[in-house]
Amino acid sequence: MIITKKALPRRTFLKAAGATLALPLLDAMIPAATALAQTPAKPVPRLGYVFVPMGTDHARWTPAGGETLGELSPILSPLEAVKQQLTVITNLELQNSYPGTHDTSNSGYLSAAFAKHTESSDYHLGTTVDQIAAKQIGQETRLPSLELAMDLNPLAGVCNNGYSCVYQNNLSWSSPTTPLPSEAHPRLVFERLFGEGGSAAERAALLRTRASLLDAFNEDIGRLKRAVGASDKVRVDQYLDTVREIERQIQRAEAAGNEDLPVDVERPVGVPADFGEHATLMYDLQVLALQADITRIITFQFTRELTNRTYPQIGVPEPHHPTSHHGNDPVKVEKIAQIGTYHVSFFAQFLEKLKATPDGDGSLLDNTIYLYGSGMGNPSLHDHLNLPILVAGGAATGLRGGRHIRYEKGTPLANLHLTLLDRIGVRLDSFGDSNGWIDNLFDPVSV
Repeated sequence: MIITKKALPRRTFLKAAGATLALPLLDAMIPAATALAQTPAKPVPRLGYVFVPMGTDHARWTPAGGETLGELSPILSPLEAVKQQLTVITNLELQNSYPGTHDTSNSGYLSAAFAKHTESSDYHLGTTVDQIAAKQIGQETRLPSLELAMDLNPLAGVCNNGYSCVYQNNLSWSSPTTPLPSEAHPRLVFERLFGEGGSAAERAALLRTRASLLDAFNEDIGRLKRAVGASDKVRVDQYLDTVREIERQIQRAEAAGNEDLPVDVERPVGVPADFGEHATLMYDLQVLALQADITRIITFQFTRELTNRTYPQIGVPEPHHPTSHHGNDPVKVEKIAQIGTYHVSFFAQFLEKLKATPDGDGSLLDNTIYLYGSGMGNPSLHDHLNLPILVAGGAATGLRGGRHIRYEKGTPLANLHLTLLDRIGVRLDSFGDSNGWIDNLFDPVSV
């Protein structure tokens, strides 16, 4: 690599035409003296959360056997390729989410707090764990946190059992009275990550006259590649290829959205009509945001509670929510398991992409921790016991992967939140209803 007297700053951006292009972690971003010792650029920890609604079928979720993950359960089977980067935790619970409802399942997942029972605007919950992390480690990035979803339209009014819809619409709360809205539109997420500038009409005109965001940066990219070493050139090219591919997917979705439609039909522009394409694109945007260090904290609501989404593509044409009230009907239970497996499959693809994306001397997965799960256990009972929960992370996080931690009795999910915060350097004595930490989840190494 080329060694210069002054390293490229980690927070290096290219700016042009109302857009900002962050760069991935490069070897050229380390001090020259460190470069002489051929020490790779020091990565930073990232923390993400994925929420899936309406619990699971425990029989098909829970791994068999002891502490070591052997053959994965049917629902977890798509994760086989990243099994050694996973730890499944059984018997975590959300006692503060009772009385059991869909609203409190959603609201309690990251807050471990009571949701005030109200139909009005005097709602009250608690600061969520992602925002506690963002306030400490998110200040070094352009976006302290990124809130994403799959459902485009927020619910309004009263949703269920006298609870305001705000509890179902929002996973993240920056204070007990301040919910943070999530974005499900890929184009708007892309613009938030890289910028567009101007009004909506001006952005639309800009899109029509520019084939790609990257076209505006051609000269700067050329200069950058001439100034860095061979390994950094490869890393930059891989990153730019990812940006172009996501742009292509968004533009293809927009083209489909602009097709002639009946006058009484509205289709959101830029959102793939196919659920799987939309889910993959939203996960790809997370890879990009983490790779460019635009944010280090992400939450993703992978469909909300009470959703009536159907999945005919996997043989489940029935709406999700009514099916979740299975009453132990084996046909309905099997369909719930099919939906769960389908959801996990997208998370598995995401982890594999993190594993394949270079970051420092390892991969993005090596330096990232993700919590995946639900705030509900058995959806037919609306309980908040034995939540389906797993943690994914790579070597540098110290996660002891390939394991199944099984508690004999209920343990607060807040213990896991506290443990994950501690692992990324956010020290708290307690969180929510925590009464300790998750022992032996990580090796005793600093991150």
